[in-house]
Amino acid sequence: MRDESEKKEGGSNIFFVLASAGGFLAVAIGAFGAHGLRASLAPEAMAVFETGVRYQMYHSLALFLPGWALKNNPTRFFTVAGWCFAGGIVLFSGSLYLLATTGVREFGAVTPFGGLAFLAGWLALGVGFWKARTAA
Repeated sequence: MRDESEKKEGGSNIFFVLASAGGFLAVAIGAFGAHGLRASLAPEAMAVFETGVRYQMYHSLALFLPGWALKNNPTRFFTVAGWCFAGGIVLFSGSLYLLATTGVREFGAVTPFGGLAFLAGWLALGVGFWKARTAA
């Protein structure tokens, strides 16, 4: 059976791994877009693709925050924030990548759900830090 410190480490480590993987993929996908897709995508589609990359990088970096916070104060708000950021990356950035590369407009219907996940993540992160402040 794992003790409490091991549980705390495992909960935060998943977000460190997801943050690192998300950042790596944002750089790789961004480079692919800049060098492999620029000639084949219309400027509007390229702008959509770049928005996906930008938000993926922002929220990959943001994933380090709940990971760090869980090490110091394991609370469900930080866990929710991390999963919201991760889900938001998949939904928001993923739908924009698909929209830009396929031209299928229906993928754009998924994007707002990713945006809502990002908003929920930031809200949960703020509430978690607020509660940690008042508990100290």
